[in-house]
Amino acid sequence: MTDLLSSPRPDGAVVAHRPDWSWLTEPADAPTPEDLLRAGRQAEQVLAEHGVTYGADRTDGGAGPWRLDPEPVVVDEPEWLRLDAALVQRAELLDAVLHDLYGPRRLLTDRLLPPSAVLSHPGFVRAVDGLRTPGGRELVLTATDLVRDSDGAWCAVADRTQAPSGLGYAMEDRRVVAQVLAPVYRQATIARLGPFFHALRQALRDVAPASAGDEPRAVLLSAGPASETAFDQAYLASMLGLPLVEGSDLLVREGRLHLEGIDGLEPVDVVLRRVDADWCDPLDLRAGSRLGVPGLVRAVRGGSVSLVNPLGVSVLESPALAAYLPRLAREVLDQDLALPSAPTWWCGDERALRHVLGRLDRLVLKPTAPGAEPVLGWALGEEERAALAARVAAEPWAWVGQEPVGPHAAAPVEVGAAGVGTDGTTTTDGPGTGVGPVDLGPRAAVLRAYAVAHAGSYTVMAGGLARVADSLVVSSSRGAVAKDVWVLDPSAAAEPTAPSRDETLVTARAWRGHGISPRAAENLFWMGRYAERAEDEVRVLRAVADRWDDDHHRPASAGGRALGVLLAALTPAALPDGGEAAALAAAAEGDATVVAPPVPALRDLLLDRRTRGSVARAVKRLTTAAAAVRDQLSTDTFAPLGRIERALRDERHRARRRGDDPAGRPDDAAAVTVGLRPTLDRVLEGLLALAGVAAEGLTRDAGWHFLDAGRRIERAQNLVGTLAATVVVRHAPEVEELVLESVLLATESAITYRRRHPSGTTLTGVLDLLVHDRTNPRSLAFCLDRLLADLEAVPPPWRSAGQRDHLLQGVTDLVAELDTVAVGSVVSDDGRRVRLAEALESIQWRLRAAADEIERVHFARPGPSRALDDLWGSTSGSPWQPTEEVAP
Repeated sequence: MTDLLSSPRPDGAVVAHRPDWSWLTEPADAPTPEDLLRAGRQAEQVLAEHGVTYGADRTDGGAGPWRLDPEPVVVDEPEWLRLDAALVQRAELLDAVLHDLYGPRRLLTDRLLPPSAVLSHPGFVRAVDGLRTPGGRELVLTATDLVRDSDGAWCAVADRTQAPSGLGYAMEDRRVVAQVLAPVYRQATIARLGPFFHALRQALRDVAPASAGDEPRAVLLSAGPASETAFDQAYLASMLGLPLVEGSDLLVREGRLHLEGIDGLEPVDVVLRRVDADWCDPLDLRAGSRLGVPGLVRAVRGGSVSLVNPLGVSVLESPALAAYLPRLAREVLDQDLALPSAPTWWCGDERALRHVLGRLDRLVLKPTAPGAEPVLGWALGEEERAALAARVAAEPWAWVGQEPVGPHAAAPVEVGAAGVGTDGTTTTDGPGTGVGPVDLGPRAAVLRAYAVAHAGSYTVMAGGLARVADSLVVSSSRGAVAKDVWVLDPSAAAEPTAPSRDETLVTARAWRGHGISPRAAENLFWMGRYAERAEDEVRVLRAVADRWDDDHHRPASAGGRALGVLLAALTPAALPDGGEAAALAAAAEGDATVVAPPVPALRDLLLDRRTRGSVARAVKRLTTAAAAVRDQLSTDTFAPLGRIERALRDERHRARRRGDDPAGRPDDAAAVTVGLRPTLDRVLEGLLALAGVAAEGLTRDAGWHFLDAGRRIERAQNLVGTLAATVVVRHAPEVEELVLESVLLATESAITYRRRHPSGTTLTGVLDLLVHDRTNPRSLAFCLDRLLADLEAVPPPWRSAGQRDHLLQGVTDLVAELDTVAVGSVVSDDGRRVRLAEALESIQWRLRAAADEIERVHFARPGPSRALDDLWGSTSGSPWQPTEEVAP
């Protein structure tokens, strides 16, 4: 099997590209096709556990998985050294061009570059003309997309200078491949990726303004979870030790950029931006942008903050520039261009226009504007080609024609590994993709190589991000598959053979404050709430499923009547039909003529994201909140989340295979509840693992306390709601005992209760354990103690917290005053424990109001809140009575 990107190997008189494992110390360990298939399946699982995604998370389906072929691209040392030198030269040339375009513009006045090719390009930002970046380099970080031409030589098909993506994916690919191909990786003498990230961190220090002092403070500006490369941005921020921020987290005050931290304003000296220039400042650039920071350009002009890369650098991405790079290299560097580009003609030149129009059926036509799709001339019909010619002739400055540059062999991707197909060719284009034409052949492959300004020149990553595709465009959004890139380096033999911790965390943060914004704190708070909500819902469903399995066929029995009580408590979400609710109520009262209906909605409460109060809904929002603060979390956080999602997905598949009838009711409802139990157990195991990671794997900083505060107030609200839904109404003693047992099971307190009260289950004993017992982590008193301690540990809010504290003190007093004997003794004519109902209602509304106050005083931001969840109405909900919810 051939490999377009690996170093060619001699094969008699033919030079072929193919996997070559002769450099292994134990050639017998070379992976077989079966090994690669197995590694592909393992890689898919590991990526899911690590929460690696690609694509915008705009629907309930979430972002798509990142796809990885574990067989690496292997480049030998001599070839890489030549490519490294060529990439350094290219970066230096682009930097010199950028310096000139926003300075003397000699290249334009001397007609070495056509002025209309530059000044008409959307990437040329006049607002930053004349500004300079400290450190001696304007172009700090750059990426070049490479293919091999028909002779096997490297050819550049695009330069990525705006905000190069993929660095986080490249490191994650290395970690995964090192795990799933461990026997091979341990023998490999592969150049490490870590030094590149150290160089990038140093580059951020080098460009800091003089006012930053010895410890400049940098942030990574992200477009947020809606970005296709949100994982890549968050992972890079974690590796560099930078706060991941959005535009709403920053503000310019008195000409200085600040992070709005939870304890005040924290100055920012350097911004590593992943937001396109147009969107960075709604005042000086694109009006109405909510991704940027008003006044950012003003702060850059004042020299108080540096941007990496600087605004206006995307003019270098114009494909028109490729037509002039050879001449520019000779004029600017006095050197020949070592890394050629695909043959390109800018149509703004009259001779080039005639050439392109005469060869439309053989060229790729590319708009010079960023983001526009290329057009494959040979794929058009006669009328389409004529229409294209008219468009090009009408606006020739906006088009280039490019010669297809293609390999002579196919790149290997194991069929079946990470969902890979078998055939196809491409040109490459689009954000996060390679750009350039590839000849119609078996399969397209692009390697993205990175360079960063360092030590007076540029440092090239010893590897990169390779992708292969079946379609006509190599694009991750269209299903391209990633490959790790191994650069053989004999000197690496003495170094560690696995990615070390210093490769994934370059340095500690140099922040005087907490480096956490109200947005991040709010997401952590809701992450704790959703984690607790999902766990409570799972425990409730397990208790109901157990009771259903035992007693659903005996509605007149004590167990059947207790089941009726529990199911009636679930009625608002699970059983919307009034007739079914009435039937269950009748069953609860012991009417032997009534048979409790099947409850397919139990399955929906586990699996359906659209159902209020469902586990799947809470898990989805938990995952979204965690993804928004990935830089604040341990890398182990996402493994249990991945297992939870996989357990829910597997059960959905099983439900479809069982073939439910058209009305949505299973043929055997009992079988459904039995089948749900293993999934409920798997989900609970994942949630408990997540709680363990939070408890033992995270530093007790302000973010952790907000996370824990969210968990505690959610648990308190759910507990009060559970009691209100189940024990306020007095039932026959044999029914009530079963109901109380189910409540204890759902609150993980049954074993403790039995040990303390071997004689039986009573309401007073249950209330003592679940309300007053400060040694029980499931009790209301314990939750309140932890909540108050968490709020005491976070920085004082800007706004007055008097109302918050008053509400929480009121809850604490009500809990302390609740007489567990007296509240059960006063019963109305309709069987309600009136004093207990009043106490629980009073506690519940104060908890809800306190949660709202926590949001108001700690997380309030200038603009309207951007919802993680749909806005419904209330902030609380018991698993027994799913209510409307509000999230940030």
